[in-house]
Amino acid sequence: MRRREVGSFRSVVSQPGGLYPTITCLCGSTRFGEAFAAQNLRLTLAGHIVLSVGCYVYGDDDLFAALSAEEQAATKRRLDALHLRKIDLADECLFLNQGDYLGESSLRELGYARQAGKKIKFLEWPSQWALGGEETAWSAS
Repeated sequence: MRRREVGSFRSVVSQPGGLYPTITCLCGSTRFGEAFAAQNLRLTLAGHIVLSVGCYVYGDDDLFAALSAEEQAATKRRLDALHLRKIDLADECLFLNQGDYLGESSLRELGYARQAGKKIKFLEWPSQWALGGEETAWSAS
């Protein structure tokens, strides 16, 4: 789309309090598929652009069962790198830390998002990862 055509859509995507919707990246273990679906819907209805994992319906074991261990590792690395690019695009990151759980990839994403200066939110108040100024999903939209 050419630049001048984009301008004609600005009134469609404008949001109260800002010219464009907030871009939120959902982060967390794909074992929490229901949380991904629920938060994606909640944020979309609130006017956010939501970036998420490619698939949360199946666990890694199911998705990668036909791949060799080497292919699984390479695929996981590519998907992890892709998710970091989604964090780069986001204004904020919502970590779906059900039961206070964040796995290795999610912890790496949390460090990356903090280093990039992204606004960080958690689904549940975290006992071990919070720094000052971070919020739960329910304390701010």
